[in-house]
Amino acid sequence: MFTRTAEWRDRDGGIRAHVSSDFVSAPPVQFSKAALVGVAAGLLGGLFGVGGGLIMVPGLIGVAKMERRRAHGTSLAATLPISLASLATYLAHGNVDWAVALFITIGALAGAIVGTHLLHVIPKNVLVIIFVITVLLTATRLLFGSHDSPGIDISFGIAIVLILVGFVSGTLAGLLGIGGGVIMVPAMSTLGMATVVAKGTSVAVIVPTAIMGTIRNRKNANVDLRAAAIVGGIGAFTAVIGATISDQLSEQAANIMFALLLLFVAVNQLLSLRPERNQPAATPAPSIPASD
Repeated sequence: MFTRTAEWRDRDGGIRAHVSSDFVSAPPVQFSKAALVGVAAGLLGGLFGVGGGLIMVPGLIGVAKMERRRAHGTSLAATLPISLASLATYLAHGNVDWAVALFITIGALAGAIVGTHLLHVIPKNVLVIIFVITVLLTATRLLFGSHDSPGIDISFGIAIVLILVGFVSGTLAGLLGIGGGVIMVPAMSTLGMATVVAKGTSVAVIVPTAIMGTIRNRKNANVDLRAAAIVGGIGAFTAVIGATISDQLSEQAANIMFALLLLFVAVNQLLSLRPERNQPAATPAPSIPASD
């Protein structure tokens, strides 16, 4: 796997020297650990209408011991099969609004390009802080209640709002390795869409967003496609279970459960800032090349 990745970078001259050492030094992710992350991510992704990145990013970092930037990119790639499985289930129950999905996708694809560029630039600790702020704001919004309206009446103004929602969610998807459902689901619910339909519409948007973001991340060498295939492939099966359960939940129960999940993830990510401070012990290694 490492040789193939290094050869790809050799063909991509600009970033070859910068990133090849990261990949060579990174150990391969164990199948069992990647599978465990996939089971949890798929179940929660299907249950809450997200790509599963909220679980995959902490899981890949904490369980699979993957470097943070790579974990964000790998997570986004793994959301594709999980989202496809979730989408099939939501479609079977008629819980997708394609008109709304179209406008959000327009913004999300542009946002994914911006986000994957920022992932290559923004420091790791800043990524953690942005991630935590995102999930805390989403959790706060969900705890305010739900809407029972069957859909969104699209006017010119609403269409612009939906495109902006897509741009924000796409940017965060590319930057943080999440599908963007944490932004889209609450936003559509606020605009008057039933939560279960908002979830189905969200995963419909996540599919093209994940494709665009992964193409960009591969160009920047910020993705482990082998790990993504394991996590996403296994997660796709449990996503069907999660989406089926979601169809049976009340709006209030779904929102409260989602908010509690987000709070847990936020705390976990804040705690992850501590180990990064212990990594100065690893910095003596660069002093060896410096002496050459």
